[in-house]
Amino acid sequence: MEEIILQILDALRRGETVDDRALVKLVHAQARRAGGDKRAFAKRRLLPFYQRVKREDPERWARWGITPELEEGLIKVLRMKPRRSASGVATITVITKPWPCSGSCIFCPSDVRMPRSYLADEPACARAEQACFDPYLQVSARLTALSQMGHATDKIELIVLGGTWSDYPAEYQIWFMRELFRALNDDATMGQSGSSARVGFSDESGAASVPPGFSAAPASFDLAAAPAPLDPVATEAVQREVTDGRLSYNQAVAQLYGENDAWREAARVQTATMEELEYEQRRNETARHRVVGLVIETRPDAITPEALVSIRRMGATKIQMGVQSVDQRVLDANGRGIRVAQIERAFSLLRLFGFKIHAHFMVNLLGSTPEADRLDYQRFVAELAFQPDEVKLYPCALIESSRLRGRYEAGEWRPYTEDELVGVLIDDVLATPAYCRVSRMIRDFSSGDIMAGNKKPNLRQMVESRLRARCEQTGERVQEIRFREIATSEVDVRALRLEVVPYETPATSERFLQWVTPEGRIVGFLRLSLPRAAAVEVLASELRTAGCEPPVQPGEAMIREVHVYGMAARVGEEGGAAQHHGLGRKLVERACELAREAG
Repeated sequence: MEEIILQILDALRRGETVDDRALVKLVHAQARRAGGDKRAFAKRRLLPFYQRVKREDPERWARWGITPELEEGLIKVLRMKPRRSASGVATITVITKPWPCSGSCIFCPSDVRMPRSYLADEPACARAEQACFDPYLQVSARLTALSQMGHATDKIELIVLGGTWSDYPAEYQIWFMRELFRALNDDATMGQSGSSARVGFSDESGAASVPPGFSAAPASFDLAAAPAPLDPVATEAVQREVTDGRLSYNQAVAQLYGENDAWREAARVQTATMEELEYEQRRNETARHRVVGLVIETRPDAITPEALVSIRRMGATKIQMGVQSVDQRVLDANGRGIRVAQIERAFSLLRLFGFKIHAHFMVNLLGSTPEADRLDYQRFVAELAFQPDEVKLYPCALIESSRLRGRYEAGEWRPYTEDELVGVLIDDVLATPAYCRVSRMIRDFSSGDIMAGNKKPNLRQMVESRLRARCEQTGERVQEIRFREIATSEVDVRALRLEVVPYETPATSERFLQWVTPEGRIVGFLRLSLPRAAAVEVLASELRTAGCEPPVQPGEAMIREVHVYGMAARVGEEGGAAQHHGLGRKLVERACELAREAG
C-alpha cells in the first residue's frame, strides 16, 4: 500500500496526471512485485490506508513529505465515486422502520422486512436492516464510508426514505430526526469518534452534557440489546402469504413486529420532544457535519397545512412526493387512492411553505401506453398546477410481492420493450424545462428481484447516449438540469452568464436563476418564489383556524434553494471549484433585486 501511495505522490510532484488508468497500472505492478492478489491493493483500500497512517502513525506520515496541495491531489486520485459529492453536498440516505402503509398501490413491492415499496436488497435498505433501522447507526455508517472514500462531509443532505412519513407516529418522527442530528453532532464516524451509538450526550470529559430541563437522550440501539433479527423461517412463511395474496402487507407487519417483544420494547424508547430536537438543531449550527438539506417522503394526500408546519419545524427543506401520474384514469387503475386535485393542492402548499419539490413519476403503469405516458409527463412538467423542481422518473417494474403480478399473469399489463421505454424517456427528458432536474431513472431493485420490466442498471446512460445522437441529428437541445451539470468539470467563471427563467404557478410567481457556460452547461442556480397575495391570505386563514402561524406574509419573497456545483469542500476552506467564486452570493443578490422590483 505504502509503495503505491509514494509512487502517486512522486508522479504528482512531477506534475503528471494520475487518472484511473494510471492507478490501475500502479496497482497491478505492485501486486506482481508482491506476488499477491491485486484486490489487496484495490483503490477502495488505498484511501483508508492513507487516512489510518496519518491518524495513527504521524511520524511515518511526516516522512512522506505531504504538503496541503499534494494531499489535495492525492485524495482526488484516490476518491471513490467522485460524483457522490459533485453537487457540492454529501448525501446520507436513511430508512425508517417497517410500518403499516396508508396506501395500497398495485405496483408497490411488499417486502415484510422493509417499509412498504422498498426491498431488502436495495443498498440503503440493507444498511438500515444491519443497523436495526436505527437512525444514529445509519448516519454513523455512512459518515464512515464517505470519509473512507475521500469525500468532505462538512455539508450534509439527509434523505429520509421509507414510504409515507406522516403514517408514522409523531413521537417516532421527532425521535428519528433528533437521532439524525445527534449522530452528526457527535461526529459519529465509526472507529474515529469518542461518541458512539451506545452513549448519549457527552462533553470532552465524558460527563453528561444535557441542558437544564432535558432528559438525557437514551442511547440509540446498543447492538447487544437491539431487537433480535426476525426468525427467518417465520418471516419467509409470512412473506409467502403476502406474495400469494392471503395476507396484506399491513397485517404482516402487525404480526411480525407488533407481536414481537423486542420490537415493542424498542418502540417504547423511540420518542423525543420537539424541544430536544431543536436543541440538537442548534448544536448542529456549529457542528463539523452541518445539515444543509433534509428530505422526507410522503404522499400528496398527506400534505396539509398542519402537517407542513410540523415537517418544517423538524427541519425539512425538501419533500419527495409520490405523484406517479396526473392522469386520473391511470391513478385509479393502479390503486393510488388520490385525486389529481389533491396533487395540485399539494404543489401549491409546498411552494407557499418554501419547500423544494421532488416528485416521483412513473411510466409503463397499468392502463397506460407509450404515447399516453409522453402526454402525461408533458402535462406534468408544463401545466401551471404542477411543474416540479426535481423528478425521479422511472419505469414500472414487476416485483413478485406486488399485486401487479396478478394483472401481468392475466395479460392485462406488459413491460415496454427496450426501444419503447428508451423512446419515452428520451422524449420526457427533452420535454423537461430548464428549472427541473431528473434525478433518477431507475429504482435500486436488483435484477434478481425484477420478474418483468427493465433490468439494466445503466438505463440512464442508454437514454443519454441515444439522446445525444438524436440531438446531433435534429439540433434539439436538452434543458433538463442534470444533463447540463458541470459536475466535477473545471469552469471559466469569466465566461459565465446569469440567466433568469420566469414561470407561473397558481400560488406563486417563480424565477429560476442560473449560471450557465457559453455551451449551456449549468454551474449554479437559485429558486426564487414570489407568493401571490390571495394564496397567502387563504393559507393564513386555514392555519390560524388550526392555531398555527403562516410561514409567509403578504409581500414577502422566498428563496427555496441555492445550489452551486463543484466537489464538496470543507466549510470555511477555499477551493478551485465553482462554489468558491462568489457565484452563490451573486445569485442571492440578483434574487433580492428581483424581489424588490416585484414589490
